[in-house]
Amino acid sequence: MIFFLFLILVIFFLLIKNSSKSSSLLKWKKPTTDFPKKWTLVLTQKVAFYNALSSKEKKLFEYKVHEFILNCNIVGVDTTITITDKLLIGSSAVIPIFNFPQWKYPNIYEIILYPDMFNQHFETEGDNRRILGMVGNGYMEGKMVLSKPALHLGFTNESDKKNTAIHEFVHLIDKLDGTIDGIPQVLLEKQYAIPWMDLMNKKIDEIYNDDSDINPYGGTNKAEFFSVTSEYFFERPKLLAKKHPELYILLEKIFKQDMDDMNLHFKRIDISRNDPCLCDSGIKYKKCCGAN
Repeated sequence: MIFFLFLILVIFFLLIKNSSKSSSLLKWKKPTTDFPKKWTLVLTQKVAFYNALSSKEKKLFEYKVHEFILNCNIVGVDTTITITDKLLIGSSAVIPIFNFPQWKYPNIYEIILYPDMFNQHFETEGDNRRILGMVGNGYMEGKMVLSKPALHLGFTNESDKKNTAIHEFVHLIDKLDGTIDGIPQVLLEKQYAIPWMDLMNKKIDEIYNDDSDINPYGGTNKAEFFSVTSEYFFERPKLLAKKHPELYILLEKIFKQDMDDMNLHFKRIDISRNDPCLCDSGIKYKKCCGAN
């Protein structure tokens, strides 16, 4: 009798869960307005990946970023959220899955920005505040916590092979098969699974033996190795292809992106207050985009 009651409860829970997912899908918002020119300027100045795209690809990137920030609540704890924060978070989400046209993140609905590093209890004061980003579990399921300075540093430092926000979104991708284990079954084609696991073991050994330029945090476990090397792949692809060709090739197959052929760069936009605005409005910069 108890077994049957338990079975009924499990079935009821699954029905509720599936109903919730369907409801969430029905509520999915799509952009109904053009990507604002001011937002384009932010991407141009701060997102090297965006600048390496063709005109057509840039439009797709803008749409995906716009769509993400419409469907994910971004809030701040003791910090103000700006449109630049939102665009950098959206870019971090889109970059790993850019070549997967129908991709949506079903396992995230809120991102919380903190003013600094935090600890495992999400405290920003006291000792052991070393965490820059975290994907939530348990009561924090569906949420991500990021350090705001770390978010911005990931898009300004061109040489450190690190991007905290991309790291956490890769964890979310990894998590979609039920386990964060460094083997992203939703992206990894079956024939590459065993070579990927073998290569992970080999490269983690190199980290332990202090014979690698990969961030030592990647040696913590396979899940962290996948996220750390994904940061490297998107931040310094040419260097990764040179120093770790096998690793580069497998990451290229996972993300379906030929990163070492991309011209990653930032564009510095110098404009005086009285120049015509870069958004082609025909108005002086100081009275248009420069007004804010």
